[in-house]
Amino acid sequence: MLGKTQRDAVDVVFIDLMETTQQCYALFPQLAGAAILGVGIWVKVDSGSILGFLKGIKDAPAEMNQILNVGYLLIAVGAVLLIVGFLGCCGAMKESRCMLLMFFVIVLVVFIAEVAGAVVILVFKPLAGQLIEKLGTKVVQNIRKDYGENSDVTALWNATMDTLKCCGFYNYTDFTDSPFEKYTHLYPQQCCHSADFSSCDDTSATIIGCFPKLMQLIDKNTIVIVAVALGIAALEILAMVVSMTLYCIIGSKSD
Repeated sequence: MLGKTQRDAVDVVFIDLMETTQQCYALFPQLAGAAILGVGIWVKVDSGSILGFLKGIKDAPAEMNQILNVGYLLIAVGAVLLIVGFLGCCGAMKESRCMLLMFFVIVLVVFIAEVAGAVVILVFKPLAGQLIEKLGTKVVQNIRKDYGENSDVTALWNATMDTLKCCGFYNYTDFTDSPFEKYTHLYPQQCCHSADFSSCDDTSATIIGCFPKLMQLIDKNTIVIVAVALGIAALEILAMVVSMTLYCIIGSKSD
């Protein structure tokens, strides 16, 4: 049996360990919050170019204008994560039950929101497919109207195709009847494996479209995406367990 002094020493070590663990868990929201906040600010600062691109797509679905609100959402999420991290870290250092309880409640709300969001995504997945299909139709119309004539549209698509190693939205036929194809009777070099631009016609344009390529990347990394999501969920659950354990320990010490 441990004596009272030994039990007190064990309790102190355990509390210190829990406080250190809590501070480590609180560090992740702070880092993630700072990164998301930075991305959100960048999206809002650069919203002019995004808005210009969306306006350049004639008759684009009105829902796509909501992309501009993503910046506000990212800023809000980043700010909340910074606050959560601050509450968790300071709550552990100062042994503040109020801060630890607030940390627990906010993480719990975020966890519930994430589960609800996953359910909503699964339920409304067909609606998202319809929106992407409508967007694809308008994008192809925009390519056939402006590619090779409008320098902004041409440069944007060239950069996108160079980066993703893809051709058009669906495939090379998106460029059929475009100003570029009418003038050169060829397709963009990015649509062909050959380095010879003069040979990039409908028989050699075999590069996959950017939308299918993006879907391939997502499907290829599904396991990674799911693993990251489950890892975040596990960290949130552990953070809640540690914060509530500390909350109870500090409460028992003050009694």
